[in-house]
Amino acid sequence: MIDERINQKYLNKIKLFQKYNKHYYNLNKPLVDDNEFDKLKLEIINLEKQYKFLSHKDSPSYSVGFKPSKIFKKIKHKTAMLSLGNAFSEEDLINFEKKILNFLNNEVGLNIEYSAEPKIDGISASLLFKGGKFITGLSRGDGKEGEDITENLKTIKDIPHEIKLKSFPEEIDIRGEVFIQNSDFKNLSNKFANPRNAASGSLRQKDAKETQKIPLKFIAYTFGYEKGLEVSTQEGYLKKLKEWGFKTNPLNKTIGSIKDLMKNYNEVEKKRDQIDFDIDGIVYKVNDFGLQKRLGNVANAPRWAIAHKFSANSSVSKIENIEIQIGRTGALTPVAKIKPVKIGGVVVSNATLHNEEEINRKDIRIGDTVLIERAGDVIPHVISVDLKLRDKNSKKFNFPKNCPSCGSKTVKDFNFTTKKKDAVRRCSSDGYECEKMAIEKLKHFVSKEAFNIDGFGKKIVENFWNLNLIKFPQDIFKLDYVKIEKLEGWGKQSVSNLKYSINQKKIISFEKFIYALGIRHIGLENAKIISKNLKSLRNFISLSKKNNFDNLINIDGIGETQISSIKNFFKNDTNLFVLQNLEKILTVKNAENQKTDGILNNKTFMFTGKLSNMSRSEAKSLIEQNSGSIVSNVTKKLDYLIVGEKPTNRKIDVARTLKIKILDQSSWLKMLK
Repeated sequence: MIDERINQKYLNKIKLFQKYNKHYYNLNKPLVDDNEFDKLKLEIINLEKQYKFLSHKDSPSYSVGFKPSKIFKKIKHKTAMLSLGNAFSEEDLINFEKKILNFLNNEVGLNIEYSAEPKIDGISASLLFKGGKFITGLSRGDGKEGEDITENLKTIKDIPHEIKLKSFPEEIDIRGEVFIQNSDFKNLSNKFANPRNAASGSLRQKDAKETQKIPLKFIAYTFGYEKGLEVSTQEGYLKKLKEWGFKTNPLNKTIGSIKDLMKNYNEVEKKRDQIDFDIDGIVYKVNDFGLQKRLGNVANAPRWAIAHKFSANSSVSKIENIEIQIGRTGALTPVAKIKPVKIGGVVVSNATLHNEEEINRKDIRIGDTVLIERAGDVIPHVISVDLKLRDKNSKKFNFPKNCPSCGSKTVKDFNFTTKKKDAVRRCSSDGYECEKMAIEKLKHFVSKEAFNIDGFGKKIVENFWNLNLIKFPQDIFKLDYVKIEKLEGWGKQSVSNLKYSINQKKIISFEKFIYALGIRHIGLENAKIISKNLKSLRNFISLSKKNNFDNLINIDGIGETQISSIKNFFKNDTNLFVLQNLEKILTVKNAENQKTDGILNNKTFMFTGKLSNMSRSEAKSLIEQNSGSIVSNVTKKLDYLIVGEKPTNRKIDVARTLKIKILDQSSWLKMLK
């Protein structure tokens, strides 16, 4: 009875969430302001965290941005509109720069200069110009494809329709933000909840004449695809934008140190209220386009840019309980159940305590009055305890030494990099032997980035597990549909839809298959790297059969930690059982071959020794960009051995014996022209 009431409460909130979404995105008439909308989303997410059996395809847990509307034509972006990583402190910025310098191999005398651009809280838009004429305008959409909102964008006076200057590129995709000034919004506040909603709703009108009535503004700040752009820095590009007739942010600055970035950040934050448009942080971009190109991207974000969000919101609350959640890798995560409190317009009832060490370091106890912080989209966390308000009878929280799910001992792994034990305590069971871990593994298996089975969400995983319909991933593809059809809430049509969705996923890419296995330390990017190098599932399985794990050592992006995790995965008999069954059921597509039109096509390379002014990662990336291949051993298959400082003499001797061409770094770079 209790579960039914909770489920009904959850479904009512989902229904309300759908209603708000429809009015916001499709009808352009939001029923509530952003704070109220965010509050509802958080309530749904908190219910899902508290009651694991809750799940729904329309939950905000599965919503990323918004799908292009049916009322507009969908068009793919020539270059994806990436998201940005976030920074919240000076330490985050220091780490950001460290990663940049490490990737660039800490080149001597290299000083990173940044373009600091206040982040406008508006709607992203992409403008494609050909031959100087504005041809197509797209919304961000999901980053890969957007809505064709050309006619609506043409109503914005800040966007030139034609640019005849010789300095303008032959073709370029100019990107920026559409927004409404706060002073203009005063006259629209009776129609829209806030300036951002007004900009979004106006851009997505069916009739461009209606959009024209709204005082929309456009500020340009970057580009996607380009052909014929002749600038070498972000600063230079911003100057060109002004020359071409676009407006740019008047608060943009070029800054040369983290210290000065922080100084500028504090100055801008202090005068936020005086600016006539909403900003929620500052974006920092490496100024040099050459360095940007070398740094490239990680997953869905560039290595060379980050958004520094303005100071976090915080509030005081009381810890009512501490619960332990168990993840798919066995990690035990303590979560504080707090007295609901509003932080930055959002009601918060859960706060992460991170791990056992964090609890001990801050001496966090049940009943404590604590300061909770919520920074941007980061999960709320406990900053400090008010010891003056602590009950005299309070007891120290003892972290479980046995798994709350299966009773196995909890352990802390030794980290060979830090030479210390990890802060995270984990269940020592072998994954599928622990109920909570097994359920989380199955949820991961069907998740969006993995098999992405439509209609097979977290709640379905929970329910089917409890009914003994699934215990291992292969069970998903051998379901008893006759039994499911008899279950409450299921019928012929819903079962038919589920069966169709599952059958559709019996063919999957190699990289997604690896990711779906849920191997610790192997995220989607690592899975892509492994698939690109191993090419096929058969080669992946042969790592264990032939004990070829050393072949992974020289793969750029795969380190000892990842290799150790893969070894441990194959040591487990249950994992092998799962892998063998999935191989029989599924068609795992081989990785696509890399492009073959580069100047190094069909050539193989290997490095030995330290390169000058270039990291090994960057060098390998250059070879792959030019259609060459990297090999891990000196064999007859190797075409070129590239020698840097302090090389391994044994490799050089073998190369000479096999008559392999040996190049120094400068000779190799000449090959790349």
